[in-house]
Amino acid sequence: MRKALFVLILIALAVSGCSTKRTQLFNGKNMHEWQFYLEDKSIDPLDVWSIEDKVTRHLGVWSTKEKVLHCKGTPNGYIMSRGWFSDYKLHLEWRWVEEPGNSGVLLHKTGPDKLWPRSIECQLEAGNAGDFWLIDGTGLTANGEVLGGEPGKFINIKKKRPSKEKQQGKWNRYDIYCKDGTVKCYVNGLLQNEGTNSTDISGRICLQSEGAPIEFRKIYADPL
Repeated sequence: MRKALFVLILIALAVSGCSTKRTQLFNGKNMHEWQFYLEDKSIDPLDVWSIEDKVTRHLGVWSTKEKVLHCKGTPNGYIMSRGWFSDYKLHLEWRWVEEPGNSGVLLHKTGPDKLWPRSIECQLEAGNAGDFWLIDGTGLTANGEVLGGEPGKFINIKKKRPSKEKQQGKWNRYDIYCKDGTVKCYVNGLLQNEGTNSTDISGRICLQSEGAPIEFRKIYADPL
């Protein structure tokens, strides 16, 4: 009986298109999980986004080599997941290569590819990581207020607590939970923002190129 029930559950998941496995969005070898959008169509995206070898420091010793996803930061644009995600936890780590600047993680991206696509942004701008931006009509309920919902509008929802970001060159961690219309954003383990009743509950995941060199690693999505 249990076996039959388990088989039925697997069939239901397959039919619905849901994944029960982790999706590695960066394998350190290629960019197969991503599509590119740049505001300047004359620029080769692979001149903006590249995979690089870096040496990491552990316990005061420079030792382990690792692959990181490097973004020059110009021109403006983003990489967009080929997959469509709903009810998931997104994990990624980032650091500023030079002077800390601006970038962002776009959730539930839908609609046409353009510089500011319909999405919910988890901000990466230095000092403001954990802010939400509601872009082009997306909406959330936050701090007891219903916000957004107007196409073409941009609405900022400030993070809850003082910044816990690390200094330039150090790795920061984002853990973002999207489930049943709720979005929770943790920066280095600290809950910085939360919204409910999202107007958009599924879509693509994007990482922005927005003016400053930035690196990413350990990017994956787990189903919730």
